[in-house]
Amino acid sequence: MARAVPAPAAPVARAVPAPAAPVAREIDLITAPVQVAACSPAPLSRREARSGNGARSFSAADTRPRDLQRIERRRRAVSARRDVSFAGLSQKVAIAAAASGMVLTVALPTTAAVVPSDAQAAAGQAQAEPVQAAANAEVTFDRAALHGRFDPDAKLVEIVSASDGGIIAAESRGSLSAPLDGAAMSSPFGTRISPITGMGELHTGQDMSEACGTAVKAAAAGTVTFAGWHAFGGGNRVVVKHANGLETTYNHLSAMDVSVGQVVERGEAIARVGSTGASTGCHLHFEVLVDGENVDPLGWL
Repeated sequence: MARAVPAPAAPVARAVPAPAAPVAREIDLITAPVQVAACSPAPLSRREARSGNGARSFSAADTRPRDLQRIERRRRAVSARRDVSFAGLSQKVAIAAAASGMVLTVALPTTAAVVPSDAQAAAGQAQAEPVQAAANAEVTFDRAALHGRFDPDAKLVEIVSASDGGIIAAESRGSLSAPLDGAAMSSPFGTRISPITGMGELHTGQDMSEACGTAVKAAAAGTVTFAGWHAFGGGNRVVVKHANGLETTYNHLSAMDVSVGQVVERGEAIARVGSTGASTGCHLHFEVLVDGENVDPLGWL
C-alpha cells in the first residue's frame, strides 16, 4: 500500500535587519590620509656623534606620535643642560646662604687707598700726642742702619786667615790701601817688553807714576822685613810682611823712612818715590806676594 509523502513546507520568510550604516568617523579614519606634523630631526646621540655619521635616515616609525614626543623631551633636556650658567649657580648659592643665615663676602683687588672712617680718624688723633723737644736740642733724622764703615784691616785678616795661600782676587779686592794717593797707573802687572832691555819679561808689579819725593804709604799694617838695596833692579826697596804669607814691596825709592823689624800701620809713610835701580823715571813699583808668588796688585787695591 502506497504511503503518501507530505509535501515540504514552504520556507517561512524571516525578516533580516538591514546592516547598519558604518559610522562616519570610522570611515574617515580608514579612508582619510594621516596628517603628520613636520618636526625637526632629533639631535644626534653620543654614539652617533663619535662614529662621525652626521646624517640620519628616518623611516615611517620615526614619525609616530609617540616617537615625536620622546624626541621633544630629549631636545628639551639637552637644551636645559646647555642653558646652565654660572650666574644661575651663583644665584642658587646666594639663596641657600641667605636661607641659612650665612654672609658671603667677595674680596676684589683694588689699588684705591683705604680711607679710614670718621670714628677711626678721631681715635687716631686722640691717641697721637705731639712730640716736643727743647729749643736748643739737636734733632736729626739719620738712621744708624744706613751708615756703614768698611774695615779693610778686618777684611784682610779674614782673607789671609781662611785662604791658606789660595786667595782669589775678586774676594781680596779692597783689602789693601793704595800706597800713593791719586797716582796714575802706568805699566800693569803681566808680560811686557822691558823698557830697559827691549826684550819680553814678566812685570811683577804695578807701576804708579808720581813725582820723586812723594810719600809712599804702607798698604796695610805689618812688620818691615827688608829695607835696603835690591840687586835685581828694584833699587831702594822696602818689604812689609802682613800675615799668613802676604807681603808687599815698594821699589825704586829715593829714600827709606823705616828699618827692619819696625811695625807699621796702614797708611803710615815708610819711604819716598824715586827712580833708583832699573828705572826710566820717577815712579813706584808696587808688588803683592802670596807665599812668595807675585800676584796682580790691582786685585787687592
